[in-house]
Amino acid sequence: MKTCHVLLLAVITTMCTCLLLMYKSTLTDPPAPQTRPTTPQTSPWRSSPLILDGYNSIVDNQPLGMHCNSCSLVTSSGHLTGSGRGVDIDRADCVIRMNDAPTEGHEQDVGRRTSLRVVAHSSMNQVLRNRQNLLQSRQDSVFVFWGPSSLMSLQGSVYKKLQGIKKALPKLKVYIISQKKMQQLDKVFKEETGKDRRISQSWLSTGWFTMILAIELCNRVNVYGMVSPEFCQDSTHTVPYHYYGPSKILECAMYLSHERGKRGGHHRFITEKQVFASWARTFNIHFHQPDWTPMLPAQNSTSTSVTQGS
Repeated sequence: MKTCHVLLLAVITTMCTCLLLMYKSTLTDPPAPQTRPTTPQTSPWRSSPLILDGYNSIVDNQPLGMHCNSCSLVTSSGHLTGSGRGVDIDRADCVIRMNDAPTEGHEQDVGRRTSLRVVAHSSMNQVLRNRQNLLQSRQDSVFVFWGPSSLMSLQGSVYKKLQGIKKALPKLKVYIISQKKMQQLDKVFKEETGKDRRISQSWLSTGWFTMILAIELCNRVNVYGMVSPEFCQDSTHTVPYHYYGPSKILECAMYLSHERGKRGGHHRFITEKQVFASWARTFNIHFHQPDWTPMLPAQNSTSTSVTQGS
């Protein structure tokens, strides 16, 4: 009996010692290091989950309230011809298109749906000419127009046309990019590229404004028809600039002529694509038709200077 008491006492002593050591370790051990999330950042410039500042209604100047988990950003490129990507494009929560790019007759390659369309001031007349297909049949879509202040101010010619469209089609959702937002996105281009587009008298493209809007609007952006920055180094490409209309203008010829232009209304298409490639991993952007993955490592983009409100 005495031996049992001794053994029991030894067990109790050992257990108490272990518990004391475990308690001390919780007080002295440093906390486990916090690992940084590896998922891409999304919507870096959106000031709230549902509000996109700087895209203002032509009716009451209120900001656009919209958010999508996944988006298809559809370019106007001839790469989409014969692609059969329409089903994939329409599968996204939201489908974004540009200028007067049609869907009718091209549904198999570019899809049927349009959630939002970004239109340049210079494409206004083309949109009006195709009013039946782009406006009257799409009054459930959001239209975002951009242009210089001389055209988009209250007395500007484009602004007045937009008011007329809204009066004729009251259900149409019409927004414009504010001049403050335009200036901020201009600043982003200079910070990302080190180039002042004003000095070279070039214009930002509709693709530039559309990509940034897509990043603000969507958690994931699938881009269809946008080539890599290096694509046009091969001079043998004969892909048309657009998948619709006359196919005489070649995409790479257009890109190279604009990139090399010294003065006038040029776009820096290739320079913009270099920026998009550097943003891809950070902002969850994926390129299809042609399918390609940016070779550049993920970088700390300076573009967060854009906005938390316009």
